Amino acid sequence: MSKEKVILAYSGGLDTTAIIPWLKETYDYDVICCCIDCGQGEELDGLHERAQYSGASKLYIEDIVDDFCENYIMPCVQAGAVYENKYLLGTSMARPGIAAKLVEIARKEGATAICHGATGKGNDQIRFELGIKALAPDLKIIAPWRDSKWQMDSRESEIEYCKAHGIDLPFGTDSSYSRDRNLWHISHEGLELEDPSLMPNYDHLLVLSVSPEKAPDEGEYVTMTFEAGVPKSVNGVEMKVSDIIRTLNTLGGKHGIGIVDIVENRVVGMKSRGVYETPGGTILMEAHKQLEELCQDRATMDMKKDVGNRLAQVCYEGKWFTPLREALCAFVESTQKYVTGEVKFKLYKGNIIKAGTTSPYSLYNESLASFTTGDMYDHHDADGFITLFGLPLKVRAMQLMNVEKNQK
Repeated sequence: MSKEKVILAYSGGLDTTAIIPWLKETYDYDVICCCIDCGQGEELDGLHERAQYSGASKLYIEDIVDDFCENYIMPCVQAGAVYENKYLLGTSMARPGIAAKLVEIARKEGATAICHGATGKGNDQIRFELGIKALAPDLKIIAPWRDSKWQMDSRESEIEYCKAHGIDLPFGTDSSYSRDRNLWHISHEGLELEDPSLMPNYDHLLVLSVSPEKAPDEGEYVTMTFEAGVPKSVNGVEMKVSDIIRTLNTLGGKHGIGIVDIVENRVVGMKSRGVYETPGGTILMEAHKQLEELCQDRATMDMKKDVGNRLAQVCYEGKWFTPLREALCAFVESTQKYVTGEVKFKLYKGNIIKAGTTSPYSLYNESLASFTTGDMYDHHDADGFITLFGLPLKVRAMQLMNVEKNQK
């Protein structure tokens, strides 16, 4: 009788390497590793040999970069979805796409379970598991860090466990930042960041960027075009979204754009401190916002603020595959029809400075906005408008005055 199969979300790091023999020993599973490529670059080098050496029967490396960009990143960019005013959702947006691919591979392999290496303190356990539950409620989910049979509590103990099972890999016991990287960003936690009173050691920490102080003394102009809310070109070169983000990452990293130091509220109830590098994403979101300012009416922009905040929360909490998320994105998509035009800005030492925006759908009317009187606007019309607009305030104030008189 063949063994039951488990799909392991595999990164090649120490945690997920130790999980391979643990799953075989503890649950007698046939372990199939699945590494999801969201744009983490050289981290994928040598994974096939490592997975096989560690006891996995098979390794899938699945490239979902374009899916990530088009179906997760762009809806959030178009919504202006930012968690707690700072975090551009780099890790959060990637998790539902990863969960969907894990489920796809589980179905293909006839697996009965999916295993992930997220810890019991973080947000990722929630995001992975809510995604899996929404797409494959029949599959078992194994989370070793919450499993009573998991006895390892340090890098040293994981390395010893691996060696005891014939796996001797060059994992170091030296502590370093805990990082998550994909095409959109890289996050950093741990070391001095665990003390909010300490400034980050940016010289040691930064991967995609330089600090603004070390950015060039000369600014750089960038021009982008959008069609219906989707970026189409950078500096006159047309590209797909993933390549636009790669190009903007290079430009933004060079000029110290998008470095965020935040103490955020995790879903599980604790505060955590991290530094996020999102150079290209910061530029893309700012450029999109710059164009929307020109093309969108006041009421829609006002509503979009609420929808963007709500979508950020839904995404952060791992509730991507829900009716609410679909409804929020449907609203956002309907607002993007006329978000078309060209955006120009200057990158300079951590700043994105506007340098002009044009659109065939611009709602800016120069004759209306100028201080000279035009045919469409009569200054005297404001008299009646202000009388009616201010009527509730005036009535309330008069009533309060009457109450005060009667009390004397």
